[in-house]
Amino acid sequence: MKNQATHAGNKTTLPFIFIVGTTSLAFVVSQLDVSIVNIALPQISRSFSADVSELQWIVDAYTIAFAVLMLSAGGMSDLLGSKRLFQFGLLLFGIASTGCGLAWGPFSLIGFRVLQGIGAAAMIPSSLSILNQSFAHNKDERSRAVALWTAAGGVSIAAGPILGGLLMHISNWRMIFFVNIPLCLAGMLLSIKLKESEKHPNKGFDIPGQLTWMLALTALIAAIIELHHLGYKNPFIYGGLIFSALMFALFLTIEKKAISPILPLDLFKSSNFNVLILMGIVLNGTYYGTVFVLSLYLQDVLHYSSLTAGMAFLPLTAGFIISNLISGKLMAKYGTRIPILAGLTIGTIGFAGLLIAHAGTPYWQLFIPFITIPMGMGLAVPAMTTSILATVTKTRSGTASAVLNTTRQAAGAMGVAVFGAMANGGTKAIVNAITVSSIISAAGIFCVILLIRRYLKTT
Repeated sequence: MKNQATHAGNKTTLPFIFIVGTTSLAFVVSQLDVSIVNIALPQISRSFSADVSELQWIVDAYTIAFAVLMLSAGGMSDLLGSKRLFQFGLLLFGIASTGCGLAWGPFSLIGFRVLQGIGAAAMIPSSLSILNQSFAHNKDERSRAVALWTAAGGVSIAAGPILGGLLMHISNWRMIFFVNIPLCLAGMLLSIKLKESEKHPNKGFDIPGQLTWMLALTALIAAIIELHHLGYKNPFIYGGLIFSALMFALFLTIEKKAISPILPLDLFKSSNFNVLILMGIVLNGTYYGTVFVLSLYLQDVLHYSSLTAGMAFLPLTAGFIISNLISGKLMAKYGTRIPILAGLTIGTIGFAGLLIAHAGTPYWQLFIPFITIPMGMGLAVPAMTTSILATVTKTRSGTASAVLNTTRQAAGAMGVAVFGAMANGGTKAIVNAITVSSIISAAGIFCVILLIRRYLKTT
C-alpha cells in the first residue's frame, strides 16, 4: 500500500507520511541552521563586534563538525541502530541550540555551534538509513520518501533567511536558535513509535581514520579562513595546508588497511557513485558559499534590513518547493538521470545570472537567479540521493548516506571559507566575490553535466 510502510518482522504499520515526517524533522533543523544563521551575521557582528573571519567560523564551526563526524556516524548508525543514533542526535542538537541562544560572545557561540554539528552528524545518516530500511521493499515508495525528505531539507535551507528575518524583526538573533528546541522535542517524541532499526554489531569502529579525517579537514578550512588576516607567508597558513595534505594522505592509507573503515574505498569503484559524490560536492560548495556572500551583499551593500533581506530570499523557498515536487514525479516516470540533468542545467543558468549583481542592482533583476538556482538544485538533489542509495546494499545505506552528506557538508564549509575570504574587505570585495563565485559555480556545474551525460546510467 502506498500510504503505509510495513516493517519486516513486525506486524505493526506506520503511515508513510509519519515515517517521512518524523525523519524529515532532523533534516529540517540541521539545514535550517545553515541558512538561518547567514541572515543573522550582520546583527551577530554588531552584537559581539565580530569581524568577517569570526563570522565565517560561526558558520563553519557547525559545518566542519557536521562533516568530520558524519562518516563515523554512518558507521555508528549501522553498528548501533539508526533509531537510537537518530534520537541521540536530536537531543544533543536541542541542547546545543539552547547554548547558542544563550551565548555570551563569538567564541562561546562557535563552541555551541560545534555541538550542533555533532548532533546533526548523528541525525542525518541515521534518518536516511531509517527511510531506506523502511521502504527497501518498494523502490517507488523509497524514491518518494527520499524526495520528500530532501524537499523538507531544501525548503528549510531556503526558508532559513526568511524565518530568520522575521524572528530578528520580532526579537533578535538569539531566537533563530531557540526555534530549534520545539522541533527537536517533537522529533524525539514522534521517533518513539519508529521500529527499532537493524543493527550490524560485527562492524568495528575506525578511530584512527576518524581522527586523521577530522584533523585534515579542520586544518584545511582553518588555513583558508585565516588567509586574509595572516597572509600566505604566515607559518600557520602554509603549515596548515601542508599538515592537511599529510593527514589526508595518512587517512587514505589507514582506510585501505582498516578492517572496518569509516570510508570504505570500495564504494568508489562505481563510476556512478563517484560522479554523484562529485555532483554533491559542487552543488553544496557553490550554494553554501554563494548564500553566505549574498547575505552580506543584501545587508551590507544594498542596505536591506534583516527582515527585508530575509524576504528577498523568498524565491529560494518557492523554487525548492516547486522543483522538489516535480523531481519526485520525474523520477517515477523517467528515472533519476533526467531530473539530474535538467536540474543541473537550470542551476548553471541561475548562477550565471548572478553576474549582474553590483552595488546598485535592483531586486527585480536578482529575482530570476534567486528562483532558478533552487529550482535546479531541487530537481537534482533528490534524484542524486536516490541514485546513491541504489548503488549500495541495504546494510550499507547508513554508510553510503554518510559519505554523501559528509562530502556535501565538507564542500559547503569550503565554499563558505573560500567565497567568504574573497568577500573579506568591504563593499567592493563583496561585489567582486559574487562575480567570481558566479563564474566558479556555473563552470563547476557545467563540468558535472558533462560527466553525468557520460557516466550516469538511468536508475
